[in-house]
Amino acid sequence: MKILVTGAAGFIGFHLSKSLLGKGHTIVGLDNINDYYDVNLKYARLNELGIAKKEAEVFLKISESSTYESSFQFVRMNLEDREELPKLFETHKFDIVVNLAAQAGVRYSIENPNAYIDSNVVGYLNILECCRHNKIKHLLYASSSSVYGENKKVPFSTNDNVDHPISLYAATKKSNELMAHTYSHLYDIPTTGLRFFTVYGPWGRPDMAIYLFAEAIANGRAIKVFNNGNMSRDFTYIDDIIKGIEILLENPPTKKEEKPACRISNIGNGSPESLGDFIKAIETSFGKEAQKEYLPMQDGDVPQTWADVSELEKLGYKSTVGIKRGVEQFVEWFKIFKEI
Repeated sequence: MKILVTGAAGFIGFHLSKSLLGKGHTIVGLDNINDYYDVNLKYARLNELGIAKKEAEVFLKISESSTYESSFQFVRMNLEDREELPKLFETHKFDIVVNLAAQAGVRYSIENPNAYIDSNVVGYLNILECCRHNKIKHLLYASSSSVYGENKKVPFSTNDNVDHPISLYAATKKSNELMAHTYSHLYDIPTTGLRFFTVYGPWGRPDMAIYLFAEAIANGRAIKVFNNGNMSRDFTYIDDIIKGIEILLENPPTKKEEKPACRISNIGNGSPESLGDFIKAIETSFGKEAQKEYLPMQDGDVPQTWADVSELEKLGYKSTVGIKRGVEQFVEWFKIFKEI
């Protein structure tokens, strides 16, 4: 199949592109390579996919770009580009779209809200419109466990009410789910929303906790432990996340009676771990204890997450990587990447 993966220079998009290529699919990767975090990490991911930095740096018009025969092509583009995005769809005739491009980060949404509306709402609408006009067989898109907000019921189920987001980032992700439902209803587009739970692993983002902790430990600085450490997360290793996406990609939702072909799925480990145990796993992998600075809860953050993955398990999903092995794999990559 020919698949568009947006956010292909990002953490999850990179791993998904690599896995799908290994299964024989043709992939077009799209990313705007913004400077929310170090762009050199994004270029390094693309290099792993066979795209040189000089190729990835240029915003090409679709009419100017070649359509050479390759299993992976990269296009640098903003989702907000209403002229070039439709041309991309018309040129490549995609079967499936996996929209992982978004302005990420809960805390940054408090500082720079406009970036979230531009990418996560305006850009996402453009994706929906392109899917509508190009008969896309299945749209999968990144949502987030952040939509559950301060939900007290655990584990978090896709049947739970998520009408009270506590960050703009979460609000944009909830809006994506609502917009997908509308387009599925009006235009019979099968859509699957992916509620990711605390993804970590090699090639992860520098603003993620595990990366920040590893960098601090490596440089002898104190790690910042929020809510005085009284937090737990459904830490999910990247390989399990990719496994979940691919299962859902291969099993598009179907229209039932009067209901649209619209699905929301949790992708998580299904077994939360305390922040303290996660930190201990990082310390063990480094062979040194971290200095710790205990701080109150940050705005927009929540004390716990826990995914109910029972519906995904019915399709054959099973999380297999625990934090011990997952953290070891991350730290091994981190030391190589940082030349430690």
